[in-house]
Amino acid sequence: MSETYENAQVPTLHAVPCADPLGDPFLRTRFALPTKPATFLRRQRLVDHLDQALGTRLTLLNGAAGAGKTLLAADWAAELRSPVAWLTVEAGDWRPGVFWAYVLQTLSACGAVASDAVGTPSDASTVDRKLLAALAAELNDHGRPVVLVLDEYERVNAPEIAEQLAFVLHHAGRGLRLVLVTRTEPLLPLHRYRAAGDLTEIRAAELAFTPEEAVELLELHGLSLPVHAARALVERTRGWAAGLSLSALAARESADPELYLKEFEADRSTVADFLLAEVLKGQTQETQDLLLRVSVLERFCPDLANALTLRTDAEPILAGLHHENAFVEPLGHSWYQLHPLFGEILRAHLRVRLPGVEPELHRRAARWLRRSGSFLPETLAHSASAGDWDFAAGSLIDDLAIGQLFTGLRSDDLNQLFSHMGPDARSPATDLVRAAHDLSLCDLERGQARLRHAGERLAEDTPGLTAARLSWALLDALAARLTGCPARVEKAAEAADELRREVPAHLLDKHPELNALLLTHLGSARLWAGRFDDARAVLTTVACSPGGAATVLPREESMGHLALLDYLNGWLGRAERKALASVSETERGGQDQPSGCGIGRLVLAAVAVDRHELDRAQALLDETAQLPSGTRDPVMAAGRALAEAHLLLARGKTGAAVDKANPAVSTAVASPWAASHELLVTSAAHLAEGQPDRAAEVLQEVGVDQPLCAVQAAAIQLATGHREAAIDLLDSIRAEGRTGPAVTVRAALVRAQAADEAGDSALARRLVAQALLDARRERLRRPFLNAGAWIRPLLATDPLQSLTTGWLTPGSARHGELSRPESSPPLVAAELSGREHDVLERLARMMSTEEIAADLYVSVNTVKTHLKSVYRKLAVSRRGEAVRRARELRLL
Repeated sequence: MSETYENAQVPTLHAVPCADPLGDPFLRTRFALPTKPATFLRRQRLVDHLDQALGTRLTLLNGAAGAGKTLLAADWAAELRSPVAWLTVEAGDWRPGVFWAYVLQTLSACGAVASDAVGTPSDASTVDRKLLAALAAELNDHGRPVVLVLDEYERVNAPEIAEQLAFVLHHAGRGLRLVLVTRTEPLLPLHRYRAAGDLTEIRAAELAFTPEEAVELLELHGLSLPVHAARALVERTRGWAAGLSLSALAARESADPELYLKEFEADRSTVADFLLAEVLKGQTQETQDLLLRVSVLERFCPDLANALTLRTDAEPILAGLHHENAFVEPLGHSWYQLHPLFGEILRAHLRVRLPGVEPELHRRAARWLRRSGSFLPETLAHSASAGDWDFAAGSLIDDLAIGQLFTGLRSDDLNQLFSHMGPDARSPATDLVRAAHDLSLCDLERGQARLRHAGERLAEDTPGLTAARLSWALLDALAARLTGCPARVEKAAEAADELRREVPAHLLDKHPELNALLLTHLGSARLWAGRFDDARAVLTTVACSPGGAATVLPREESMGHLALLDYLNGWLGRAERKALASVSETERGGQDQPSGCGIGRLVLAAVAVDRHELDRAQALLDETAQLPSGTRDPVMAAGRALAEAHLLLARGKTGAAVDKANPAVSTAVASPWAASHELLVTSAAHLAEGQPDRAAEVLQEVGVDQPLCAVQAAAIQLATGHREAAIDLLDSIRAEGRTGPAVTVRAALVRAQAADEAGDSALARRLVAQALLDARRERLRRPFLNAGAWIRPLLATDPLQSLTTGWLTPGSARHGELSRPESSPPLVAAELSGREHDVLERLARMMSTEEIAADLYVSVNTVKTHLKSVYRKLAVSRRGEAVRRARELRLL
């Protein structure tokens, strides 16, 4: 479809010959500026750029059919004060005599040259060199430069015309400004003009409409569309002018224009008619066949296209289509993609022209991609589209990519892809993928059944199954971890170590997530078994490993497990720092929502309870409540039970705390620390209810080999009047420097209470003072709030009162506790920078990311980086939480 219009403005011609060298009368409409339709949108940014044409000899407007080139040039030319000669080129102008006759005619029409001084071509097939020289001289002597616009210049494909045009342009000097409006790259030596700064270029990317321009265009069509909806339409059309206008015309006939523009079927629209007529039907049968077949691909190269056509001519065809701006877009390195709308239309046309061929095309594509390597995502997608699930699963397993079902940015996509796998796929690889899918959803019964079935088949002495056996070991380790069987995890990890020696190194390097996941499962199992040092060793390896988004989940989980280890050993500050690092790991991995089991947030909740930040603790627990993987993971379940039970104890709900203390997860082996903490909660509940004998009875089942248990037992002995027995228990603790303030502060307060009851107030004050010093660094408040009434007179004395300033407020409270606001603000993990504070202030004013960027004169990405840092330092994950927390901390 030409971009000219029938009601074009036809100029009045001077006295010049009225026929071309063929004897045909000149078509005066070819010299006319196209008239702008009522829905034409002047885009000032393009007009401003086009104004540069007045300062360069050559200007190129290059874009696909319907890109808006012609109307842009016509609108700009109509406003010029300089003489404008317009010529719409037609197919017959490939003959030099005809072409130059029309050029001379349009130049004469605007008064730029006189025909009697230059002459006219007499032969349609050639032009006299003297005529061209005379034309150049006439233009050079012209008082002001003439703008010559050649529209649809792609129809000129004769090299001699390009040479003649370059000759005239060069010798016309400042008297000629040539503007070419074309779909293809002209034969002129553009590199020379570009190097000399004598070329103005406007190409497809600049011609594309922006979302804001699309909104204005649609308004001219009588449609009102919000920017976000226009942005989606622009993405689908790539800002293509004709696509937007044709869609708008069709939407006007719809009852719901916005819905139509969002969901219209491209193949059943005027857009399809345009593309089929302007692009597809003008191509050879071979080109049409290639375009139809590659429409099933997101991207393609000549070799891949040849695999689909079973021919060998793809390279010149694709190069030609790109040269013609025929909606085949280059991606670099000989790769291409189709314009999205064109691709939609071609796929629909494929089903009509070649019914039933799509699965075979996808199958050919999958096999070519697999042979070529490094194209796993596309291999899987095409295998799935072909319904070839055995090949898809086999490709995933052979590539050692089974771990990608659990971690990385593509895990959701992969699980969604394989969720469509039918029961007819029965290879060992499909069994493994099904087992992985079930285990990722924590469906242990089904996952383990499928894993057993796959293991039986892999146990056969069949060569070439090393990757499958290694994948099985990873899944077995996960299943054993989720069922609480540390010995089985160790066995799976040992088997994996042996199998890794048989796997090519480049595959292991390609998939760091495999080893990271194995070590995470091993570390979690060792933590469950109470082997804290062994667990810390492997978890630290994972937490410090590289891998980017590929290892985001194991890094997050390992850091969260390390945080739990620190918490269990009484180091609140260390636990908080590691938990915050775990929470922010998903941000660094490019994920907006917490992945994995969210154990970092549970540790932060437990720390918040010990600091008496009870509302914050509840909020963190609520955030993790919906994470599915936490429902079956034993460590996660025990961590949640611990945090929830301690929170309920802090709120005086002792019965509910005892109920919550049980993780309620069936495991093959009980965890010593999980069992101990469950009994500690029960014991503390009985003690709080004034039943020390029952508290002591419960604690006998645990023993006092763990420091925290010994401290709790000592407190019970003291409550029952056995002061010397309490001191003996405390003296028996052999922490060897591994226990942190959460244990030592409690122990010091038990000793202080014993000293106070013995009348040694000086020793009691010294012990309380040391406890305050240790607790202040960690902001540890609960031990003082739980201590009882005996401590209040001591804290009221001058030396101790100064140690409580700013973080612990003495006063009366029920049950003899010190009063403390439940939502006392925690300190910031790290100081905010000046720029972070600037961003935070604007966040509080409800400014968007784009508005903040504009206000601070920085990029949007810079603002996002500052926001992530602010979230991490304030230990929040949302804008509203950041503002609320900042106000609590008086940062705003």
